[in-house]
Amino acid sequence: MTPEEVRAFFDAHWTVRRFKEHRMPAEHLDVLLHAAQRAPTDATAQMYSVVRLVDPDLRREAAEATRNPHLATASEAFVVCADLRRLRVILEDAGYEFGDWPAAAVHFSVGDAVLAGQNLLLAAELLGYRGCWIGGVLSALPWLAGRLALPPGVFPYAGLAVGVPDEEPRSRPRLPRALVVHEDRYREPDALELREGVAAMAGITSRGDWASTLARYFARGGTMEAREPALRDLLARGGLLAPGGGDFEALVETANAAGFPDVVVRRRGERFEAWLDAVERAHRGEGASATEAVREAVREAVEGSLKSGRGPDA
Repeated sequence: MTPEEVRAFFDAHWTVRRFKEHRMPAEHLDVLLHAAQRAPTDATAQMYSVVRLVDPDLRREAAEATRNPHLATASEAFVVCADLRRLRVILEDAGYEFGDWPAAAVHFSVGDAVLAGQNLLLAAELLGYRGCWIGGVLSALPWLAGRLALPPGVFPYAGLAVGVPDEEPRSRPRLPRALVVHEDRYREPDALELREGVAAMAGITSRGDWASTLARYFARGGTMEAREPALRDLLARGGLLAPGGGDFEALVETANAAGFPDVVVRRRGERFEAWLDAVERAHRGEGASATEAVREAVREAVEGSLKSGRGPDA
């Protein structure tokens, strides 16, 4: 391929969420999975797993739980996972004790998962398909981990839907190269460069306000804060993150930032009950500990906000 053809190929990339009904031929699926397995990996370890969603009922449930209907309508749907479990079992079976490196485990297993998933998507696009990475799986982590029978040490990174697009191609702008490519050392951009970058990205949103879109996800009270407790809990259960005494406080801060000034926890027999109270709404959670009860209440509040349109999108 010429440089112009390579550039044109990547310019033709766009995220697709509406798909035509199409059964992917077995040889195409095989190539996609082959490409995923040929991705680079750290120290040969291949710290990822791809769960292919085949059962129609499971795909519908996953689409509803994550509020991403394309998980059910695409030709193929996957959950790309970071996987430390397989590596641990291999080492223990060979007589070695698994090391204590939880931060590096998250770092390298997520990297392996991303590289495998992107290789899969790239192969799909070479065959004429289009797809969508789905970060919304983080909005349904406890359900997804249980429904997919993920053992400790395996956690979903993202969903991936692939199929024949049923929507028109759209150009997706990117930040100016000077903001993302540095030479020899990191260069802090000045305020004007950043504002010009935000303006360059305006076309990626329907309202023409990229900063506002970013805020819905990453600012105080945004989606990422709401997703944080469940992800921390899943990582802690897999031995990849110390639970930490600040988890309860972090959950209360998340609830406050989401518009619930009052967090009430009561003991109910051997379990705990938590209530998040606001003027017009309240959400309840229950668990074996106060932290678990508050976490469930926060999760319910986030789901309620997303369904009503009060909170950020998934």
